[in-house]
Amino acid sequence: MNDFLEKIYKWYTINQRRLPWRATSDPYKIWLSEIILQQTRVDQGISYYLRFIERFPAISDLAKAGEDEVLKLWQGLGYYSRARNLHATAQTIEKEYQGIFPRNYHEIINLKGIGPYTAAAVASIAFGLPYPAIDGNIYRVLARYLGISSAVDTTKGKKVFENTARELIRDKNPGFHNQALMEFGALQCVPKSPDCKNCPVRTSCYAATHNKVAALPVKTKKTTQRNRFFYYFFLQSGENTWLEKRKNNDIWKNLYQFPLIETDNELSDEELAKIKPEFLDRQKFNVKYVSSSKKHILSHQIIFARLIHLEVDKTVRLNKNYNQVPINDVENFAVPRLIEILMKQTSNF
Repeated sequence: MNDFLEKIYKWYTINQRRLPWRATSDPYKIWLSEIILQQTRVDQGISYYLRFIERFPAISDLAKAGEDEVLKLWQGLGYYSRARNLHATAQTIEKEYQGIFPRNYHEIINLKGIGPYTAAAVASIAFGLPYPAIDGNIYRVLARYLGISSAVDTTKGKKVFENTARELIRDKNPGFHNQALMEFGALQCVPKSPDCKNCPVRTSCYAATHNKVAALPVKTKKTTQRNRFFYYFFLQSGENTWLEKRKNNDIWKNLYQFPLIETDNELSDEELAKIKPEFLDRQKFNVKYVSSSKKHILSHQIIFARLIHLEVDKTVRLNKNYNQVPINDVENFAVPRLIEILMKQTSNF
């Protein structure tokens, strides 16, 4: 395996991308980049990372921020629980560690929102601790090169990969080691149609020599998705509208949205025209616009959403669950990406 690693290291030295978080050993910035990159591609993640660092240059700045501001900066990435955990963990480090990121792996992994992969990445890259960071790229590289047929989405399979990765990690420069393997999987040993002809380890790769590239790594579970039907009501009262904050343990918790009605099945235009929103309490309204249905795909849900623009009288009052805000200020609130898309379909924003 020494020959394999030396070739990977050489490849990485030549081909690695110049990324902003690779120019620092600050554990805060490395942690932030890892959390962002769990959500998006590197090219999109760079802009989010730079915005966060500009606004929160130190972990104490993030800790002191309001949750709404953190969610607004995270807007568009999805899985907003990661942003909430990011904020909560910054506050924990500020309070319990005097704003200094812990150097011990076991302390790192006990922080909210940090799992084995992120803990190992921070520990190895920032502090030089020999913990293997195993992400999807490394699962793929190891499965193909070594011919590991254990499923990566099972407890037994994960243990096989963990043991293998632990045997490969070096005490000397483990951060370089982890990043080299991850980058090799991200750029060379890609999921579909990898360039095996120009791979530096092709001749010793099990998958390449046994025509198993497309078959590895093995996954057993299929993601099931359920359909949901959302009808958002943009209520216009002069220059104002209303927003509500999502609660409960559902998607987009603590983000803002227009008053919402969710139904079990998709409504026809005729059914939609007969809806009497409870939040308007039988008050009169004028339908100005109804958007087409927008399909929004999440990991475990498919949402079909429409935006209904209602003009209401200036005397209308909604209950305390709804906040009246100037229409021009809506863009300053952290809203789901779906709301952004629907807003662009109407000329009022």
